Amino acid sequence: MKTIFKFLLLFLIVTFFVFILKNYYFINFENENYWDHHGALFLLFISLFPRLTLLLSNVTTGGILWWLGWIFAPRLLVSILATLAYWNQNPILVVISWLIAIGGESSEKVIILKKSTGRLNRFRKPRNNNGEIIDVTPTHVE
Repeated sequence: MKTIFKFLLLFLIVTFFVFILKNYYFINFENENYWDHHGALFLLFISLFPRLTLLLSNVTTGGILWWLGWIFAPRLLVSILATLAYWNQNPILVVISWLIAIGGESSEKVIILKKSTGRLNRFRKPRNNNGEIIDVTPTHVE
């Protein structure tokens, strides 16, 4: 039930922002259908390998903001491009792309942080409750 609620909440948030962008900032959203241009295989690859797929596919490239998005947050770039191109015909697909973008970017960062702190912990010396370093050098008993 929580998953459906989160999906509906995200759908309403994206719908609200699209409404604001359309009516107050006069941004035109395309009326393209995703399935007329791409297939399920492209959807799989853009979800799993967004940088590579954006680079090698026929997706529109842009200026400095596009390249910054490609370098730092490719899943968010995919979601923004999907919203601009396919919102009117495929809103459910666009919201799924936002779910993947939010979940993928945050989980990617968490995994990187866990792996980097794991490496650092190997070089730290163990300490007791008083903060004193515990000697863990192996001793040979003969």
